[in-house]
Parts: sequence; C-alpha cells; structure tokens
Amino acid sequence: HNFTAVPGKGIHAVADDGTVIGGGNQSFLREMNHPGAQTAAQIPGDRTGTPLFFIRGDRLAGVIVLEDTVRKGAAEAVLELKKRGIRTIMLTGDNRRTAEAAARQTGVDEVEADVLPADKEAVIRRLQQEGRRVAMAGDGVNDAPALARADIGIAVGNGTEIALDAADVVLARSNPGAVVLALELSRAVTRNIKMNLFWAFIYNIIGIPLAAGVFYNLLGWQLSPMFGAAAMSLSSFCVVSNALRLRKFGRKRAPKKD
Repeated sequence: HNFTAVPGKGIHAVADDGTVIGGGNQSFLREMNHPGAQTAAQIPGDRTGTPLFFIRGDRLAGVIVLEDTVRKGAAEAVLELKKRGIRTIMLTGDNRRTAEAAARQTGVDEVEADVLPADKEAVIRRLQQEGRRVAMAGDGVNDAPALARADIGIAVGNGTEIALDAADVVLARSNPGAVVLALELSRAVTRNIKMNLFWAFIYNIIGIPLAAGVFYNLLGWQLSPMFGAAAMSLSSFCVVSNALRLRKFGRKRAPKKD
C-alpha cells in the first residue's frame, strides 16, 4: 500500500478493497473524522506514555501505548534551573495528559503539548516577542527549527545531526544536568572576562601614566623600561592564570555519566 503521512499525527492508506487503514495519535483520528475519535479521547492518559491508535475502516482496531520514561536527573536539573530564577517550559508532541504526567514528575512550570515542529518555533518566537530571553534544549529533528530560533539553542550530543547543526551549544553528555552546567559555565566565563577587563583597565590607568613620566615632576616617580617589560609580562600571567581557574569548574560540577 502507498501510505499517506499526516505530519506529526499519523499515516493512512487505502487497501485493495477500499478500506482505510492507518495509525496515529488522537489528532490523527480527528483529522480523519474517524468515529473512534470520541472513544480514543476517553482512554486514560495518566501514564507517561503516548497512545497510538490503529484503524481499519470505521473500526478502532487497537491501541498501543509507547511508554516514556523521565530521564534520570531531569527533576534535579529543573529544580536547579528554578533556583536560578529560570522558568521551564516543556514543548512536546505528546498529548496533554501524558505531558502533564511527565511535568508533575520533573516539576516543569508550564506545558505546551500536541506541538508540531513549526509550533515549537512559534512558541519560542512568541516568548521572544514578550521580551524574554529563551534557551531551547532538544535533540530531535522536530526540535531543529526551535533550536535555531532560540537565543541559545542547546543540543544533546547524541541527538540528530540536524539538531546539532541548528544549536549554538552541543552537550557532550545526555544528562539533563549538563544544561545547568552549561549555563553556570557561561556565567562563570562572563564573570572571568569582566574581572580580567576590570583589572587590566585599572592596571593600565596606573601603569601608562607612570611609564609616560606624568608623575615624575610631581612626585619624582618614574618607571624603568626593564620594570615596565616585567610588569606587562606579569599582567599577561595574571590574566591567563585567572582564566585557567575555569578548568576546576568542570571537574567540580560536571554531572556524572549516564
């Protein structure tokens, strides 16, 4: 049979006898105007799984629930993000009841369920239009548009190639805690840069006038070229040493391997 895909919802085909066969989620059944859509809506969705419905003609032939397991460390990562004043939003193509069950386990602030790839990008754009800075973490093909749209796109290292290309940051590990580490490391790098710029600015405010002889007539201070060269070398040494402190950051805070 030649199957026809309904993007993000399911696939269907027409058998030799004219019977429509196919499978997909609840949105797929509604798209097909199938009589089983009402029955499908009554199936419990309190588990962290996504039900897929299979049809044959006007009959609901069966249902399979694809069980989703919350990744180890996800709840801890969300908690750490909240401590830092970051609001977390789950964007998923799963149905709302399944998504909310996962959100309860992880403590996510907001859930956007039944979201198609283009809709994920639209949610990111809407948040940006509200004046928010948005970081998006994902690993699938469906996440690529949102990763590209976000202010910071974060892709997991074992994700799809298109997601890795669309992201600004690629995590070497799939542990959700690596997202927190990446944010903390970026803040530490920014602090380090500001610190180096501050001391370099103060250093040159004092050193340049002294080397130019500005204080010689007033206080008799002057700087030997030999000491000037040593002072510049010392300045570079201090800047590099301060930057190298970041090497300890990863060893102390890196999440454990899965």
